[in-house]
Amino acid sequence: MTDPAPLTIDIDGWEGPLDLLLALARSQKVDLRQLSILQLVDQYLTYVNEARELRLELAADYLVMAAWLAYLKSALLLPRDPEIEPSPEEMALRLQLRLERLAAMREAGARLVARDRLGRDVFTRGAPEGLKTVRKSRWQAEIYDLIAAYGQISARTRPVMHIVAVRPVMTLEDAIHRVSELIGQRIEWSTIESFLPEDASGSYRKSALASSFVAALELAKQGRVEIRQKSAFAPLYLRGIEA
Repeated sequence: MTDPAPLTIDIDGWEGPLDLLLALARSQKVDLRQLSILQLVDQYLTYVNEARELRLELAADYLVMAAWLAYLKSALLLPRDPEIEPSPEEMALRLQLRLERLAAMREAGARLVARDRLGRDVFTRGAPEGLKTVRKSRWQAEIYDLIAAYGQISARTRPVMHIVAVRPVMTLEDAIHRVSELIGQRIEWSTIESFLPEDASGSYRKSALASSFVAALELAKQGRVEIRQKSAFAPLYLRGIEA
């Protein structure tokens, strides 16, 4: 009676020879780019030999990888044949790149598995949430609107300048001189309009009337003229005072 096959438990979760190579490479405690290919080959071949001694039925891909690694080790140790392509260094570099890619995929998968899961780590609210309405103003303006707005702002900030138009006026001195001459020629009461120039019209007449009124007040203050007015807004009369 033959001995039963020993029970062997694999808890590393290897899915193929490339996963085994990655685990062996990490056991060197170095960066994958600084990996020793020769040491990795020795580790893999040692693992395959130990597995065969334990009467494990190795898959064909494990044995193919062992044969390829043995060939790679021999190519790295022996002098290089320039006619053989690709070179052993290039094959070793490709192996390192494949191990780096596999390590990146496994790390990404581990991060995805470690994320919070809906229904296990996070839970949705029981009551449904309404949609949030975000209102934004959208202004539309044509070139006329822009020019009008600029004109309004410019009008508010522009300094105000008042320009007095040149117009004929009668000065107070001229009015005093004219009223003084005419008052000496008149004995009876005369309206103030009678002291205005005969050709006065328009704005000049208004200026002459205002200046003559102020002149009459000044002469009355000096005691040379008497002023009489029967009621408010009634005609204004002047008469000279005899010395």
